[in-house]
Formats: sequence, C-alpha cells, structure tokens
Amino acid sequence: MKSFLQFNLNFHPLISIRYWLESIEIHDPKSAGLLCKLIPSRCPFERRIDLFGHTLLSIPPLCKLNPLYDQLIDLRFRSLAYMADECGIDVTHYC
Repeated sequence: MKSFLQFNLNFHPLISIRYWLESIEIHDPKSAGLLCKLIPSRCPFERRIDLFGHTLLSIPPLCKLNPLYDQLIDLRFRSLAYMADECGIDVTHYC
C-alpha cells in the first residue's frame, strides 16, 4: 500500500504540456495573429534601470528559466511563418 506522500514518478506534466504545444497546428490567420500577440517576441522581464544617464541596475532576461520557453517561441514562429507564407500577411508589426 502506497503512502499518501508518495506520488507516481511516471507522470511528468511539463513533458505533456511540451508535446501538446509542439502538436498545435496553425490553420487560421486569426488564431495565428492572437498567438503572436500573446507570446512576446522579447523577454518582458529584461530591464535596465538608469538614473541621470548612468545604469544603476541591469536585470538579465529570465525567460530562459521558463521550462516551456522553447516550445512557446517555436509556436510563435510557426504562427508568423503561417501568416507570411500561407496567407501572405505582412507580419512586420508582430516583430
């Protein structure tokens, strides 16, 4: 009999989410545009704090610490490629 504190080591939720993100297919320009708006092209956490022209603090981009970062960037790229190649939409305002 398993104790309440033991858990199944075969269940990896991040791996399931990664496979799900990689399996998403883009077939609609509206959903592709929405994905490009929701997933930022640059890390939103990177900051540089200046005071009187001198840099006081520089916060590095922390997005690489996100375990789903590569899959989200890939999904954004696939959305951009779909809109540019398949639909002929100008995607420069998403970059």
